[in-house]
Amino acid sequence: MNTKFIIDYLSALGMNNNREWYHANKEDYKKANAEFEELLGALMLEIGKFDGSVLNNEPKDLTFKIVRDTRFSHDKSPYNPAFRAHISSKGKLPVPVGYYIMIKPGDKSFLGGGLFADMFKDATNMIRNYIARNGSEWEDIIHAPEFEKYFTVQGTALKNVPAGYDKEHPQAEYLKFKSWYLEYPIKDVELFEAEAFTAKAAELFRIMKPFNDCLNKALEDFQMPARGC
Repeated sequence: MNTKFIIDYLSALGMNNNREWYHANKEDYKKANAEFEELLGALMLEIGKFDGSVLNNEPKDLTFKIVRDTRFSHDKSPYNPAFRAHISSKGKLPVPVGYYIMIKPGDKSFLGGGLFADMFKDATNMIRNYIARNGSEWEDIIHAPEFEKYFTVQGTALKNVPAGYDKEHPQAEYLKFKSWYLEYPIKDVELFEAEAFTAKAAELFRIMKPFNDCLNKALEDFQMPARGC
């Protein structure tokens, strides 16, 4: 796994973010993408040692496109110079939640977990209800020493506890959230040793697994909204 080639390619794309350069260097993109898929495959095998549900996926089915949708953005750069993937029992769908990886040069890479999407109201309500009913379980997970060493729960949040929930609830701060996720930053230099990075990433994903499991219990009956015509 040549992870340095991934960083080098994405760095070059970031400095030449235009269609002409991208197409002139399409073979380098294919090579970098193949290296990323190889990295995902190795990472999935390590994750599979503690979460076998991810092993029914192919790496190529877990990645996101680098082409940006610029229709509603002031930034008209056509590409996102990053390789991203979401590893879960159902692939890259946001639910069930799983293990997220983004490789982006400039020390902007990170490992993540939990629910990043805050537009699914049903999912938000399910998680709020679960936290409200299972506060002790939630606290045990997010305050476990191993967890706290690496992670802090993040997410978009309301200013106040939403209607229908006790404002004095012990987990009131988390009931304000509309998404609940984790991020662990990765420096470029950490990616250069592919095997060491894979082992570290798998260990961090193992530590975040109870958090993901908790959210997935809350989201057990969630149905992805049907796409419009």
